[in-house]
Amino acid sequence: MPTRPLTRIDGALPIEDHGLIGDGATCALVARDGSIPWLCLPDFDSRPFLAGLLDPERGGSFTVAPVDLREAGQRYVEDTGVLVTELHGPEGVLEVTDAMTLRSGADLDELVPSGRGELLRLARVVSGTVEVDVRLAPLDPVSVTREGGAWRISWSARPQLHLLLWCSHDLAPARDGAIGGRVTLRAGEQLTVALHWSGHTRVLYRSDPNQLVERTAAAWRHWAGRLRYEGPQADLVRRSALTLKLLDHHPTGALMAAATSSLPEVIGGVRNWDYRYTWVRDAAFSTYALRRIGMTAESESFLAWTLTNAERDGRVSIMYTLDGGQPSTEWEDAALAGYRGSAPVRWGNGAAGQRQHDVYGELLDVAYQWVRSGGEMTEHLWQLLSRLTDQATERWDTPDAGPWEIRSTGRPFTYSVALCSVAVDRALRIAEARSLPHPRERWRAELDRMRATLLDRAWDPDRRTFTEHLADAEGKGHGGLDGSLLALPLRRVVAADDPRMVSTVEAVCRELSAGDGLLYRYLHTESPDGLPGQEGAFLLCSFWLVDNLTWQGRLEEAHELYASLCGRATELGLLAEEVDPGSGAFLGNFPQAFSHVGVVSSGWALARAEEARR
Repeated sequence: MPTRPLTRIDGALPIEDHGLIGDGATCALVARDGSIPWLCLPDFDSRPFLAGLLDPERGGSFTVAPVDLREAGQRYVEDTGVLVTELHGPEGVLEVTDAMTLRSGADLDELVPSGRGELLRLARVVSGTVEVDVRLAPLDPVSVTREGGAWRISWSARPQLHLLLWCSHDLAPARDGAIGGRVTLRAGEQLTVALHWSGHTRVLYRSDPNQLVERTAAAWRHWAGRLRYEGPQADLVRRSALTLKLLDHHPTGALMAAATSSLPEVIGGVRNWDYRYTWVRDAAFSTYALRRIGMTAESESFLAWTLTNAERDGRVSIMYTLDGGQPSTEWEDAALAGYRGSAPVRWGNGAAGQRQHDVYGELLDVAYQWVRSGGEMTEHLWQLLSRLTDQATERWDTPDAGPWEIRSTGRPFTYSVALCSVAVDRALRIAEARSLPHPRERWRAELDRMRATLLDRAWDPDRRTFTEHLADAEGKGHGGLDGSLLALPLRRVVAADDPRMVSTVEAVCRELSAGDGLLYRYLHTESPDGLPGQEGAFLLCSFWLVDNLTWQGRLEEAHELYASLCGRATELGLLAEEVDPGSGAFLGNFPQAFSHVGVVSSGWALARAEEARR
């Protein structure tokens, strides 16, 4: 595989120098230098056991790498979540294979735990001689005791979690709480090290580690074998689907917005958020994208999980933890310096209590897609969806925090109004398709009023564009531009070739451009959000632009922009939330589901358009 020297800035590797592995319960980031600087245990949204990503000095990491590392490269085993890192030392080459192993016979479509609670690292010398440095240094204080052929780790932050570290070669505890050692290996020799948190006594050294990796790879390949896609950037679309699945919580159907917390939206800024939760909006886009390429089980699982939560609470929340609850109170962790000194590091998410009215449309749209594919609509489920539809009709023209979760005074955001209309539209479609009882005339009248208001008060005749929020009743007080306006055709609120939408696309490209096809979500000077500083270009907005160009028949432009955006993916096919327009470096949490949704959905739309043109 291609390798290159490592470059650190402010002591940190670039965000894009990391790969993702996972088992459907949690995930880890594997850096190109052979370290694992991010691992939350036992779940995606648990406290990190390793957080060197957010502070190389104090955050902790799990390293398997040559002493005096010179250069490195990474690749995935095709169609799997198994990652291979090639590391060049001064006298030899080490290949490290990383996997969160899956249980024997695991079927990733099933709503059951797939993982074994195990992070497995296989290090094999490909050529020459390599002195291998092995070191596990957790974020929090631990105590270590010898237990049989392994080390038992008592973690102060989660004492009930049974952690074991096993290695095929001798390791020893250090004064700072780390466990490690150095081992010299020659060509063909292998070192195996595994971290377990399942609590089971039968640990790895009683199994063949190479066989465990192959079984894990086979389970991933079986899942990927259901993918159905023939279109541009086929390899990247497959990898994006796999990335979305790596962010999927298999036992429940919850989908993480991203794998990490507090990676900054601008270096040195304060826009650092915890994204290790399920946003109904993000997950709805994810399941819609996966459904387009044949992955329907995820959509059904997510719908069932979210509706269960909504039924229990009597309402739908904008985000959930994996257990269906709400994120903890947002707090700042002064003990960690932040990625490249970008403080604060935050845990929890203060947006959880916001009003975001688009959530009704996101959920009803997923329900509609489910019904269209033959899903059962019980009386009980329909009663719940009807209540949510009524809530959308009551709240659509009241201020909320909008899709970007502003932390200033709310406004009646255009996207929120549009998605409330989507909620009513989809409810009517479901009712008519299944002959379900519903207040047809009332819902229809309210839907007509929503659409008329949006087309009237969200349209700025002077700028000839839709704007971020509704003007007042006299047509005054139009807001700035907002990248979410590009999503209106995706939800069939305004057609992409409607002259008003064409004009809006031109305005967004002109006023929100960050150069080279990149777009800002909005301009903070024009659309205040209650936070200081700036942010990078938001990748999903550019993918939405691809969709608009596609549906307007501007296929050559759409293909060019799509290829440019896909070209920003790493060698592993991963994308972050945002991009620094100046340097092209990644910003924001990583990998970001939204960006990979864009890869899948825009590729599918282009393929359909090309097929229609033929």
